[in-house]
Amino acid sequence: MEKVSLEFNGQTYEIDKGTLVRDFLSQVGVQDALGIKLNGEVLDLQTPIRISGKVKVITKQDPESLEILRHSLSHIMAQALKELYGDDKVHLGVGPTTEDGFYYDVQVEGKTISEEDLPVIEQKMREIIQRNYPIVREELSREEAIELFKRLKEIYKIELIERIEKDKVISVYRQGEFVDLCKGPHLPSTGMAGAFKLTHVSGAYWMGDSSRPMLQRIYGIAYWSQEDLQKRLEFLEEAKKRDHRKLGKELELFLIDEDVGGGLVIWLPKGGIYRKILEDYWKEEHLKRGYQLVYTPHVGKAKLWEISGHLDYYRQNMFPEMKMENEEYFVKPMNCPFHITIYKSKVRSYKELPLKLAELGTVYRYEMSGVLHGLMRVRGFTQDDAHIFCTKEQVQEVIKETLEFAIQMLKNFGFEDFKVYISTKPEDAIGSEEQWQLAESSLVEAVKGLGLEYEIDEGGGAFYGPKIDVKIKDAIGRLWQCSTIQFDFNLPERFDLEYVGSDNRRYRPYVIHRAILGSIERFTGILLEHYAGLLPLWLAPVQVRILTVADRHIQYAREIKDYLTSKGFRVELDEREERLGAKIREAELQKIPYMVIVGDKEVQSKSLSVRSKKEGDLGSMSVEEFEEHLRRALGHGASVPT
Repeated sequence: MEKVSLEFNGQTYEIDKGTLVRDFLSQVGVQDALGIKLNGEVLDLQTPIRISGKVKVITKQDPESLEILRHSLSHIMAQALKELYGDDKVHLGVGPTTEDGFYYDVQVEGKTISEEDLPVIEQKMREIIQRNYPIVREELSREEAIELFKRLKEIYKIELIERIEKDKVISVYRQGEFVDLCKGPHLPSTGMAGAFKLTHVSGAYWMGDSSRPMLQRIYGIAYWSQEDLQKRLEFLEEAKKRDHRKLGKELELFLIDEDVGGGLVIWLPKGGIYRKILEDYWKEEHLKRGYQLVYTPHVGKAKLWEISGHLDYYRQNMFPEMKMENEEYFVKPMNCPFHITIYKSKVRSYKELPLKLAELGTVYRYEMSGVLHGLMRVRGFTQDDAHIFCTKEQVQEVIKETLEFAIQMLKNFGFEDFKVYISTKPEDAIGSEEQWQLAESSLVEAVKGLGLEYEIDEGGGAFYGPKIDVKIKDAIGRLWQCSTIQFDFNLPERFDLEYVGSDNRRYRPYVIHRAILGSIERFTGILLEHYAGLLPLWLAPVQVRILTVADRHIQYAREIKDYLTSKGFRVELDEREERLGAKIREAELQKIPYMVIVGDKEVQSKSLSVRSKKEGDLGSMSVEEFEEHLRRALGHGASVPT
C-alpha cells in the first residue's frame, strides 16, 4: 500500500494513502474536530488523504471551520429549494462560500425567486437542519457522475463534470434524498449547522458569460453563533448606508449609464471638481518628489502589445482590436509600454537615474458584466501610475522613498491603519537570483524602516518580480488594497532597456512599477464609503452652501458668496423659493460640510448663522471670522489661494 507522510504537532506520521481524515484524527487522539487543513486546503472528516504535508486540525474555534459550515448551508439551501419548488423544476449551478457566507446559482422553472420568498426558504432550511441528516461523501467515476446527474436533470452539473480534468477525483455529497456534485468540505450532519440568514437575490449569467442563461443567485450569511451573525448583519447594514453607489448619486458626483456602457463612468460637474482637486494635489506631491509628468495615447499598435507580452498573457482582459490602414490597434489596458517607450526615446546615462515617470493614465480592461460594481470594478479607469528606472545601487533608497511616499499620501487622505504584504519569488520566476535577492531585501528593509506590520506571502510574487501591497483599513474595519510597489524584470528584457554607466559600459536598469491610490475611480469609492459621503473639507466639491430664508436676503447672500469665492472656497448659493427646512434637509443629504443661513437678523447685523455637518450649530459670526474658521478646519491637503 502506498504511503503518505503527515507532519502534526511536531511528529511525522506515515499512513496509507487514501486514509480518511477522521481515521487519521482518531489515530492521533484528536476529538471534536471538523476537519483539517493540509497544505493550505481544508478537508472534511470524510475526505481521503492522498498527499503528504503539514496538518492543522480545524475545530469550531478556527476561522477555517466557517468554510465547512457555509459549504454545508449552501447544500441545505439547495435541498430546501428542491423540496419547495420541485426536484425536477430546480436546476443547480454552483454554490460556493463567500467572505461571510454562501450563495447558490439556481434556475427554477416557472418561478422567479424574490426577497419575499427568503423567509419561506429559511424555514425549510431549518426543518432540514432539525432532521439531522448525515452528510455522506461518495466518489464516482466520470461516467457514473454523468449518469447520475442526467437522471436528476441537472444540466449545469453535467457541464461542470465535463470540465473536471481527467485525473481529478469526482465526488458527491448526499443528505437524505438530496445529492449534489461537490468536492467539499462539509459537516458530518445537517443538524450541526449554525446561525444563518438569507440576505438577497440577484441575477448571474451561467459561468459569468452574458451569452449563457441568466440564473438567480441567492445569498446567505452564516456564523456559528447568533451573536456573531447579528454583529455581521449590523455591519452589513452600516456598509449598506455607506454604499458609494448610493452616495455618488445623492452627492451628484458620477453616474454609470447602461446606454453608454457598463463599467464606464461619467463624472458629473461636482465629480469633475472633486477630481480636479484630487488630481492637482496628486500632481503637486509628485512634482515635489522629482517625478516627471507624462501623457500617453489611449491606443497603441498590436506590435507594442506583442513586445510587452500583453497579447500573449493578458488578451482576455483587453478590448478587441481595431483596424486602421491595415494596422491593428488596441486600447491600452496598462500604461507600462508607453512609459518604456519614453525611456527608450534616447540614450540614457546613469546621471539621469533614477528617472521617475508619472501619469494619471486612463486604461480600459474588458471585465465580465457580472463582476462590475460601481466605481470598485469598472472597464475604464484612471491609474495613478508611475515607473521608476534606476541603477542597482539606487534600488534600496528608491524603494524606501516610494513606500514612505505611499504611506504619507494615504495618511493625507485620512487613513492611519495599514497592513503590508510582501510577495516573494514564485516557482516560474524570471530574472537572476541576484535581482530577486536585492529586490526582496529592499522591500523588507523599507517596510521595517517605517515600523509597519507586514506579512510575507511566500512564492506569491508575479513571475516578473516581487512586490509590496499596502492595504488600508476603513472606518468600519474593512481592508482595501491600494498601493503597490512592483519590481519588473520582464519589460527591461523585452524592450532591451539600457543606460550608460560611469565606466561607459551599458547596463540594464531596474524598473519599478508603482501605484499609490490604485485608480482614481476605486479610490473614490473607498473614500466615499470610509467617510460615509462626508469628504474632508479640502476634497469636498462644495465646501459651503448659503441658504436664504426669503428673496429679500438674496443680495446679501450673494455678497457673502462672492467674498468667500474670492478667497478660494467652493461655495453654492441656494436662493430658491423653498422653505428653509427643505433647503437644510437637501444640504444635509448632499453632505455639504458647512451651511450658512441668511435671514433678517444676519442682514441687519452683517453676520452669518453657521452650521457644521460635523459639529452642529456654530452660532453667529462675521464673514471674516467664518473665513478664519474654514482655514483652520482645512486639512493638510488643501491649497486655498488667497
